[in-house]
Amino acid sequence: MKPVRVLIVDDERPARLKIRRHLKNRPEVGSIEEAHDGLAAVETIRRDPPDLVFLDIQMPGLNGFEVIEAVGVEAMPKVVFVTAFDDHAIAAFDVEALDYLLKPYSDERFDKAFTRALERLGSDETTDRTALSRLQAGERFGGDRLRRIVVGDRDRLELVSIAKVTHLTAAGNYVEVHAEGVRHLVRATLADMERRLDADRFTRIHRSTIVNLDHVKVLQADLGGDYEVILRDGTVLRLSRRYKDRIFP
Repeated sequence: MKPVRVLIVDDERPARLKIRRHLKNRPEVGSIEEAHDGLAAVETIRRDPPDLVFLDIQMPGLNGFEVIEAVGVEAMPKVVFVTAFDDHAIAAFDVEALDYLLKPYSDERFDKAFTRALERLGSDETTDRTALSRLQAGERFGGDRLRRIVVGDRDRLELVSIAKVTHLTAAGNYVEVHAEGVRHLVRATLADMERRLDADRFTRIHRSTIVNLDHVKVLQADLGGDYEVILRDGTVLRLSRRYKDRIFP
C-alpha cells in the first residue's frame, strides 16, 4: 500500500495535535495536513483530496456532516469521525459500520480505528458511500434544518445564511440558490434541498422552484386564476396549480 495522505479536521488545536501525535512515525502515513474548521476542510478536500480524513463533527461554521454535504458523498475520502456524542447517539455509527473516535479516546481505541480505516482503504468505495448517505439521510446527529449553504468553486468558498436565500430553482444536476440578488450554483437536487430546509419557511411552489416565504411580498392573481409570487426584491415567480394548496391550505 502506498503511504496514506491524512487530513485532520478539528476546530480545537489540542485535538488536532493529539491525532497528529498518534499518526507520527507510523510507516503507513505519508503526509498529514490540518484544517481548523469545516470550510477549510472543504477547500482542502476539493483542491487535493487526501486518502483519509479524521473529521470532527461539532464545529462552528460547518459541522462534520455539512462538510460531507458540501464536498459530496461521491467525492468524500474515507472518514474516521471524531465526536463527543454520547454512547446512545454513537450507536448509529456502529449500525452503519463507519469508524469513529469518541472523545476522550484511549491509545488502544485510536489504534483500532486507524487499523480499520486502513483496511477500508482497500475495500469497495460503494460501501462507504452508501453508509454515509444513509447516515445523512437519517439525520441522527443534529443534522437538523439547513442553516447555511456552501457556495463557490474550488478556489473560493463562501457561506450563505439560509435566511438570506430568497428562492431556489432546479438547473439540471444543480440547484440555483438565489440570495441578495446573486445566483449561486450548488451541485444537488431540489428534492435534496427541500428535505433539509425548514418547511415552515420554505415551500415548493413549482416543480422547479422553492421559495422562502419570509421574502414573499404579495401573491397576485392573473386573469386565468393562476398566481404570481412577487418577492420583496421584485422577482416574480410562478405558483403552479399543483402546489397551490401549500400557499392556500
